[in-house]
Amino acid sequence: MSVDFGVFVPQGWKMDLVEIADPEEQYEAMTAVARVADAGPWDSIWLYDHFHTWPEPSMNTTFECWTATSTLARDTSRVNIGQMVGCNGYRQPSLYAKIASTVDVASKGRLYAGLGAGWYEHEWKAYGYQWADVPTRMAEFREAVEIINKMWTEDRPVHQGKHFSIDAPINQPRRKPSFWLGGGGEKVTLKLVAQYADGCNVGGGDPAVVKHKLGVLRAHCDRLGRDYGRIRKSTTIELDLNQSTKDTIAHVERLADAGADYVLFYVPRVAYDHSHLLRLAEEVVPQFS
Repeated sequence: MSVDFGVFVPQGWKMDLVEIADPEEQYEAMTAVARVADAGPWDSIWLYDHFHTWPEPSMNTTFECWTATSTLARDTSRVNIGQMVGCNGYRQPSLYAKIASTVDVASKGRLYAGLGAGWYEHEWKAYGYQWADVPTRMAEFREAVEIINKMWTEDRPVHQGKHFSIDAPINQPRRKPSFWLGGGGEKVTLKLVAQYADGCNVGGGDPAVVKHKLGVLRAHCDRLGRDYGRIRKSTTIELDLNQSTKDTIAHVERLADAGADYVLFYVPRVAYDHSHLLRLAEEVVPQFS
């Protein structure tokens, strides 16, 4: 079974830079992990799109997602760079499309542009974004995906919707990066994946959930006439540092059997210690090439 792999860089969101005091050194720690991945067998590196730490907001560093994406694009040469996932509420969709096109050029075509509906309520309100209920956020997400696709594929796109509108904006350079949608919503998100996405992220590393969600996605693809096999189907494993290599391989095998062909690893403490990342690169990734 063939599986591709990505790894999250330490960005601060999961309190994974707190043992480094200086912000510049924190940024260099993030960059160092990206460069280790760039030199290894990894297909991609990933960032989160958040402004405050998790699970609780704290006075600790969280580096902004798109700024970090663009700098890491210039600090690496081979590995793809993505967001799992961008928050739709934080950037007007036409601006998102423009930013992504710019970063795709800066990275020489290595961008995996991720988008989701967003969920971190405290963060939205603290930054002055209008928080809405789930149906409204999903409706906004649907419109945003449509607009972004138009921005990447049409010369002067037009959209007059309930939540967003564009009036023939020029997006040059008009570049369409690989587009990934995150979330397991069966009526909206997975249908949008079938319509527009190059990749998705579902299931939180649980093989049973992955299998179910991908079954829903396949059904949407069948109804829409989309080739299910052309969509990259990812899920995320937060590595247990005490787990053996054998158990990690078995976990990936179960996910692959469930239909995942792409696994993203979050490696705790990787900002301070690269040994677990190197172990994955040497002992796990080659088993699925």
